[in-house]
Amino acid sequence: MSRGYIANNRKDVRLLSSEDIPAIERLLRTSEYIYQRFTLSELPLLIKHYPAVGLWNGSTLHGFLLSQIIKTPFAWFSGFGVSWSNSKEYVSILAALLDELYGHLLARGVQYFNYSGNDSSSDWLRTLLLARSFIPYQTLYSYDKFDYKSPSQGNQNVILRPVDLTRDLPALLDIEMACFEEIWRYDAISFHDIEATHPYFKVVELNGQVVGYQFNALDDEYGYLVRIAVHPSATHKGIGVRLMAEAVRFFEQARVSRIMLNTQEDNYHAHQLYEWFGFIRLQQKGFVLRKTL
Repeated sequence: MSRGYIANNRKDVRLLSSEDIPAIERLLRTSEYIYQRFTLSELPLLIKHYPAVGLWNGSTLHGFLLSQIIKTPFAWFSGFGVSWSNSKEYVSILAALLDELYGHLLARGVQYFNYSGNDSSSDWLRTLLLARSFIPYQTLYSYDKFDYKSPSQGNQNVILRPVDLTRDLPALLDIEMACFEEIWRYDAISFHDIEATHPYFKVVELNGQVVGYQFNALDDEYGYLVRIAVHPSATHKGIGVRLMAEAVRFFEQARVSRIMLNTQEDNYHAHQLYEWFGFIRLQQKGFVLRKTL
């Protein structure tokens, strides 16, 4: 496939639907070039709720590009892949898919399209995106933990229970507003997707009020500590420690070989908590790129 082929066959670039999931999964198994910011259990809801585009030749999927809108006006680059037979054309395929996706994102109220990577020195998409008007936005630190030790069990007097969005959603959205800058906040749809696809999602109650939450993801032998959040009104009460200790216990039961997480460079309180729990900061730095649509 050449740049001319793509330019002259725009009709072959279209929105993806749930019927296309098997084709995406085939590319995930066989592609030489893959970026995957989701687990397979999340894929159906990503396709259902957010714009995703694919490049087709007849009934054959040559490439896909997925997005996720965790809260407008922000969207995230969620996944990209090309077929093995078209590996040499991944640059032009990415360009065609991005050009198609931007219009669908704008129609959904998105103004900023973000991409995150784990290693700024070796990320194979970073240079391509910088050449297409993405700019550096934030630096991230990555941490790994290889054991199940916890220095403390935290506050045992609070109530830790599974999330129930029928009653917990307003409190969770309030925690998002209080704890995170806008780019990182989840909206109601995102929380429903998280509840449906993540094996561990717990909230903490203090005096009858939900003041914190935590959820994790699993991918084969690896565990991902995705989020711990405690409302500022309930800090310094051992709640974050309790959430962390319970997360480590969950990963121990799942028998993962490594627990992984990342956080913003300037999130100093979180760095202290992770390092106290035995997480090791990795040498490489993660990053966020942003494109204004």
